[in-house]
Amino acid sequence: MAFYKHYSFDLWLTLIKSNPTYKQERVQYFYRNFNGKHKSVEEIAVIFRQVDLMVNAINEKAGKNVDADEMYLMIISMINDYDYSFREVDLQLLDQDMEEIVFAHMPKLYCDNCLDVLAKIKESGKSSTNILSNTGFIKGKTLKKVINHLGIGQYIDFQLYSDEVRMSKPSSGFFQLMLDTIDRTKHPDLLLSDVIHIGDNPHADVRGAEAMGINSMLINSNHLSISNLLYDTV
Repeated sequence: MAFYKHYSFDLWLTLIKSNPTYKQERVQYFYRNFNGKHKSVEEIAVIFRQVDLMVNAINEKAGKNVDADEMYLMIISMINDYDYSFREVDLQLLDQDMEEIVFAHMPKLYCDNCLDVLAKIKESGKSSTNILSNTGFIKGKTLKKVINHLGIGQYIDFQLYSDEVRMSKPSSGFFQLMLDTIDRTKHPDLLLSDVIHIGDNPHADVRGAEAMGINSMLINSNHLSISNLLYDTV
């Protein structure tokens, strides 16, 4: 096993994956509540996908963060052919309802051995860990509850989400915040070479980490899995 003093993890498609029924129920909610132009369920699903891809690309390019509330308002506007009064939208209620849908259709662990690998990393007591995640439709405050429910939280020292700090990977500011948050009382002589970031996105995760001078490992979108952390020399 290649040993690092600090392990940083992406979240989506690295440690967890979406529950397919969540996306279906989310579309149904907007179909029922914001569908003044009588779009089909299929049309609304396409709009969600378009906004998801567009905002993700914007966040990665600008290094900032378009929040979930803003994304939902985009969805509502597009469903209604850009003819909708946002004054009618109760954002607090919408946030509550969206979180309830997440909890009713909880994300899943990406793989069966995710928790085992995290436990192995932590059991020596010599390494610290974090989650460094871009967010989209699901807010960081909700994701914190999700990872505790899934059993991930017990192995993570701190979590950073783009919507809470207004920065997105691969921005150097977001990675620097991660480095600055590492407990230096535990790692007083920490070097960049002692840190590795693991994720599924070649641009946001790998290039972002390498631009900061820290190690990186691409998993799940290639031939490697999280298990390679236990026996590969990265």
